[in-house]
Amino acid sequence: MEYFLQIVTKGDNIPIAGLIPIVIFFTWVALRQALRADKLIREGREKEIVEDMWR
Repeated sequence: MEYFLQIVTKGDNIPIAGLIPIVIFFTWVALRQALRADKLIREGREKEIVEDMWR
C-alpha cells in the first residue's frame, strides 16, 4: 500500500488518480438514466423519456 500511495501521489499521476472517481460517477449516472429510459420504453411511455432526463 505504501508503494501504491507513492506512485499515485507523484505529480504526473495526480490528474489520472483524480479522473478515476469522475469517470466512475458519470458512468453510474449514465447507466442509471439508461435503465430509467428502458423502463419507460417497456411501459410504452417513450415520449416521457426527454422530460424524465431533465429532472
